[in-house]
Amino acid sequence: MATLDLTPLLRSTVGFDRLWQALDAALQIEENGTSYPPYNIEKLGEDSYRIVMAVAGFGPEDLEIVTEPNLLTVRGKRREPANVTYLHRGIAGRAFERRFQLADYVKVKEARLENGLLIIELEREVPEALRPRRIEIRGAGRTIEHREIEARESGGKEAEAA
Repeated sequence: MATLDLTPLLRSTVGFDRLWQALDAALQIEENGTSYPPYNIEKLGEDSYRIVMAVAGFGPEDLEIVTEPNLLTVRGKRREPANVTYLHRGIAGRAFERRFQLADYVKVKEARLENGLLIIELEREVPEALRPRRIEIRGAGRTIEHREIEARESGGKEAEAA
């Protein structure tokens, strides 16, 4: 695999350390070829996501989900049944650990196990103080009304009606 040199970007950015660390971690995972267990990441809406992992043979007691700031870790360790002799063992039951880097304010809403699939629902909850807000613009001695701004944005139809 070709090496990606991020040096020019690192020289000209400030405060993006986590982004570069996440990119580096993603490239290392790709190089190591760890693909067990298989999973999907789905975008359900503007701020909602779902991770679906195929964990056949694992029960809720065999799985552990841990969240830390900007990191979701899923671990699985299957308990071997006592007194079982396998003639053929085709169902993978090896231990695993899968890590997902999460964006700021992404939280786990719920996790459930259905038909051999671990389903983890995620949602981004941006604090009210960080959401976009409209700023009042003052002119020379007067305040431009929100109504006038909205009229300009809609093509002047509201200004004509007023």
